Amino acid sequence: MIFPSSDTPLYNHPLPAIEQWLSNLGCQQDLQNLNCWTIRKPSWNAQISLEIEELAVCYLKAGADGSDIKRAFKYSLSRQDIEAAVFGGP
Repeated sequence: MIFPSSDTPLYNHPLPAIEQWLSNLGCQQDLQNLNCWTIRKPSWNAQISLEIEELAVCYLKAGADGSDIKRAFKYSLSRQDIEAAVFGGP
């Protein structure tokens, strides 16, 4: 699959390219909710959701008190910026 350049806003990527990108980064797609993905790293776990206007991330039990940390990134950000922000961890 041909990806737009990494500095291209995510909204200019076709959905199959976004799904392949997430898969390449180690995310697992939820087969019941196809817009939802999970990622497990040694120091953190997160749920990623492809929403209508943004990519939402919920880092599970990542807060100092064990609470979840939620963040959202507009699709107008580049793929490289979203990747750095999301996969850098909570």
